[in-house]
Amino acid sequence: MKKRIIVLAAAALMSVPGFASGIIPGDMTFKLRAAYNLGGMAPLDMPAAIRSIDSYNLTASLLLGVDAGWNFGSGWGIQSGLHLENKGMEAEISTKGYHMQMVQGTNSLEGFFTGHVHQYVAAVMLTMPIQATYKLGCATIKAGPYVSALLNRNFRGLAFDGYLRQGNPTGPKIIIGNKEGEWATYDFSDEVRRFQCGLNAGADFDLSRGFGISADLNWGLTGLLKSSFTVVEQALYPIYATIGAFYRF
Repeated sequence: MKKRIIVLAAAALMSVPGFASGIIPGDMTFKLRAAYNLGGMAPLDMPAAIRSIDSYNLTASLLLGVDAGWNFGSGWGIQSGLHLENKGMEAEISTKGYHMQMVQGTNSLEGFFTGHVHQYVAAVMLTMPIQATYKLGCATIKAGPYVSALLNRNFRGLAFDGYLRQGNPTGPKIIIGNKEGEWATYDFSDEVRRFQCGLNAGADFDLSRGFGISADLNWGLTGLLKSSFTVVEQALYPIYATIGAFYRF
């Protein structure tokens, strides 16, 4: 009963003219947003042990969310929200002497792998951006930090058609074939960070009174994998472009 009274009182206050404008400065708007993330997890400098990226496949990296914006006048404002999104990548990579840990059959192996790797990465997350905005004609320029909490983590792959030097670059040579039972697998999903943060910059473009399109660049500042995990020696950063649409009300 007390909870119901509190809710009704809050609704009554919000219906009073000027109440919302007295609590929240400026004009307030909301945007429902749907978008697609295009990018991957990559080191800032490509190590010499990665010889080439032979293929890259798109994954279902979708974003759904809502943003609230406050316009303070003279074009300036602030925007924040909550986004449910997936960021992933699937790629085939050629390596030479790349430090790896893998399982072949029942044998756990660690060493330096030369051959091909098929890698799959996917993460479902809740992301909260906090952005400064500036209105410029039909465009709203926006930039600021974001933080993500990962709800599901997946980092796994297949090593094949090569060999592993066990222990060190001149260690015993173990053949890694290209058939089931000969290839090797790895799964580092538990080593993916549960929280990530980074920077976002982009723009929303109004097409009509309510509808618009958006383009953003998201650059992770924290590596995908935990700093205590040393099997993958290079820090991998999530770098994604986001293309989408929104409805403003």
